[in-house]
Amino acid sequence: MSNAFWDARYAKAAAEGMAVWSSEPNAWIAQVTGTLPPGTAIDLAAGEGRNAVWLASRGWRVTAVDFSATGLSIGRARAAGAGLELGWVTADATSWVSPTPVDLVVIAYLQLPAAELSSAISNAIASLAAGGTLALIGHDTENLEHGVGGPKDAAMLHDLEVVRSAAAGLDIVECRRYDRTTADGGVAIDTILLATKPVRE
Repeated sequence: MSNAFWDARYAKAAAEGMAVWSSEPNAWIAQVTGTLPPGTAIDLAAGEGRNAVWLASRGWRVTAVDFSATGLSIGRARAAGAGLELGWVTADATSWVSPTPVDLVVIAYLQLPAAELSSAISNAIASLAAGGTLALIGHDTENLEHGVGGPKDAAMLHDLEVVRSAAAGLDIVECRRYDRTTADGGVAIDTILLATKPVRE
């Protein structure tokens, strides 16, 4: 889907006094990053900035990156309302690399075909400082038949082997399927990846 599609979707929701995504951080992202010491972070494909704003509230110096300028403007307003300062970059996750290495990159529900997702993961790895953490979560291929919500196009769902292969060179803490209970009590099946960039001697 294009940035024009997402600009229109975010603008329509905002005009109706709604949001496309929850204003709360993703629970798994909050769980795995909540114990890390605050440093520099990137929320790649940040959307309306829910994870970026949450990280900033916990002392992280965050840059939110998304190809939808409209989504980022909503996030910027949320951050301003909370008295938080973040960086905001309108760019495509499949081609953007941070000019300065960071301690954490978060990727939440960036649903792309395998080759494009692999490019985004490679860019995230390139953006990490040695010892930095990559935390990724997205709708898994198994969700199409056995879970709820998420894209209905199998090509847009995360495949564990694709994600694991794209993360080659990282020290993988976990890369597996993850059952997530939704707000209406259903179960969604996600792919999760938590990994760190090795410190070379």
